Amino acid sequence: MTLIGKVLGREDTRSLTMNEPHPHSWLDAGTQGVIGKPLDRVEGPLKVSGKATYAAEYPIERLSYGVLVRAPFGSGKIRDVVADEARALPGVIDVITDYPSFIRNPQQGGVQKAPTQGVQKVDYHGEIVAIVVAETFEAARDAAARVRVEHDAAEGAYVFAAHRDQADRPPDDQMPARSEAGDVDAAMAEAAFTVDETYTTPSQNSAAMEPHASIAEWQDGTLVLHGSYQMIASDQMQLAAALGVAKDKVRIVSRYVGGGFGSKLGIAPESVAAAIAAKRLDRPVKVAMARQQVFDATVRRSNTEQRIRLAADATGKLTGLAHETLASNLPGEDYFEPAGIGTQFAYAAENRLIDHKLVRLNWLLAGSMRAPGEAVGMLALEAAMDELAYKVGIDPIELRRRNEPATDPQEDIPFSSRLLVPCLDKGAELFGWADRKPSPASDRRGEWLHGVGVAAAVRSNMLQKSSARVELTSDGRAIVSTDMTDIGTGTYTILAQIAAETLGLPLESVTVELGDGAAPPSAGSGGSWGAGSSGSSVYLACDGLREKLAKAMGVEVDAMTLKDGRAIAENRAVAIAELVGEGMAVTGSIAPGKQEKLHRQASYGAHFAEVKVNVTTGEVRVERMLGVFSAGRILNEKTARSQCLGGMTFGIGAALTEELVHDPRNGKVVNRDLGEYHVPVNADIPQIEVAFLDERDIHANPIHAKGIGELGISGAGAAIANAIYHATGVRVRDYPITCDKLLAELPAV
Repeated sequence: MTLIGKVLGREDTRSLTMNEPHPHSWLDAGTQGVIGKPLDRVEGPLKVSGKATYAAEYPIERLSYGVLVRAPFGSGKIRDVVADEARALPGVIDVITDYPSFIRNPQQGGVQKAPTQGVQKVDYHGEIVAIVVAETFEAARDAAARVRVEHDAAEGAYVFAAHRDQADRPPDDQMPARSEAGDVDAAMAEAAFTVDETYTTPSQNSAAMEPHASIAEWQDGTLVLHGSYQMIASDQMQLAAALGVAKDKVRIVSRYVGGGFGSKLGIAPESVAAAIAAKRLDRPVKVAMARQQVFDATVRRSNTEQRIRLAADATGKLTGLAHETLASNLPGEDYFEPAGIGTQFAYAAENRLIDHKLVRLNWLLAGSMRAPGEAVGMLALEAAMDELAYKVGIDPIELRRRNEPATDPQEDIPFSSRLLVPCLDKGAELFGWADRKPSPASDRRGEWLHGVGVAAAVRSNMLQKSSARVELTSDGRAIVSTDMTDIGTGTYTILAQIAAETLGLPLESVTVELGDGAAPPSAGSGGSWGAGSSGSSVYLACDGLREKLAKAMGVEVDAMTLKDGRAIAENRAVAIAELVGEGMAVTGSIAPGKQEKLHRQASYGAHFAEVKVNVTTGEVRVERMLGVFSAGRILNEKTARSQCLGGMTFGIGAALTEELVHDPRNGKVVNRDLGEYHVPVNADIPQIEVAFLDERDIHANPIHAKGIGELGISGAGAAIANAIYHATGVRVRDYPITCDKLLAELPAV
């Protein structure tokens, strides 16, 4: 490892690049007893009492209200935005149409350049083209409805099937767009058993509870934007680039985010529109997108068409594996849904092909949504593995065990850790898998057919560059500050736990300040790297403080124990406050290094589901689910469990209900609210159980934790699909699995 300490008066910096394993961790000692425990969220009382301030709720003087205007056509050029009637309404301040500056497409997460701008050319129905600002929201909404967009329509591409043969290969993004080894065609020809099937998934929306919202205010030439965003540091750079100002002239504040799931990784149209209007009018402007606008003009998960080919010998051992994906996006946009990202390392097979192509459509932008790649890719891969198990005639768990790779089959490097088979075995024990009837459609109880299914879960683990400052005050308290966000994942609590454990402080003696762009830049919330990256930066800062405390006490750091606000060494116990003096602080920074190239890092799990299907109506009811996961050190058992519950609920939606419908005439999203886009509700969700395997990954980061937020969705929907097949004998490969896709093949009543 590369470890650097730089003295800056009373404040040091502590940096670590993960070039080597990091076996030692102060968290292992557990002297304070807060790491891993199922502790309540420290900000929970604020949220349930309505005192946590979200983006649209800040009380700001002279606030005006903006409502966005959308393009009412799918492709073409704007001739004029006619707003005379709107401007004449009482309370209307202005109608602003800045073609060069407004965002055409939202930005991806982590990118530092400006999003695609200039909306005179429209690429999709609902694209934001103007903003109406008024003294009240009601006046702005009324005026926005009276704005007329005159345009010249152009021919657009609105039907995926009609353009699938024109797909192109995008540049490499989160993974290589294409990789291959050996000869899959030959393996298929020589195999004892094969699967060659196509699975389709629709566009999906993140549907976060809190819509996108921004309040923009210029203060002495600096934009302060209260927004609902996940990655503050890069979002500030995006916003500065879009506005044409220096990056130090933009400060985003995002203390609480009511869900993001990837839709708030990069800036969206309301932020730039609010900033332009606030600058023009010299007063603060608030823009909160309506739910329909969120569906129209933020990002969607791409639809996919995935061809899976599996070749196996007589024992079920894979000799060939191919995963070829068609996804969609706007012309000129390079992001592709990396459906094969988990397939790279899930199973051993000598002959391999993973390929991605893009179909260019005039649908709204496709971008990252919770577990990009694995969420839809494993719906296909794990269903195909289930099909193969039935063809070979072996238990689906045994099939996966026989295809467990010794090393990463894509890169031929060791796994940092891999507990997939133990997850399957533990899940089988807890779920009662041995009691299943192997034959499909063999468990009928009146009008209901019952079945169980299993699927593996894999999710790549990533470490991102991240920083945090930790200060010990003269009264023995710790203050953690970083621009890291909490999107409902428990970041406030987890960072407090890491600081409390490492510094030997009661949890109530730690204050965590998040979501302010003026604080040290973090990785932000995304890609399940939040806890491992930002948590490691906090840990490193606390590690530096431990050394300062040991020096103040006159002992070696390894000889000192910190517990309950005291430093204990050499038969002495000294209050930390006495050692701190006027205060001390350290900024910790973590960065990825050689370890991510030398070892395949991932989290693993196993999903088990029981369903019943009505033979008369085709209705599917999920009766119970179990997820068993291994994700390194579990930092907080309660918040980790909640993340898995949320991910598994996402999986139920992907399997059974969620589907964005695009109008084939103009690409418009037809079901653009929560009344018509069917996310699972409480009545859809059964009893869900979650279990964790004990694990430490010394190659991942100094706290030995790995990402878990997106692991819970990976494979969850496939377990339900496999259970439906086991219940009915009907294999549906077109998600979501709705009643109409089952009815024709169900047994007679």
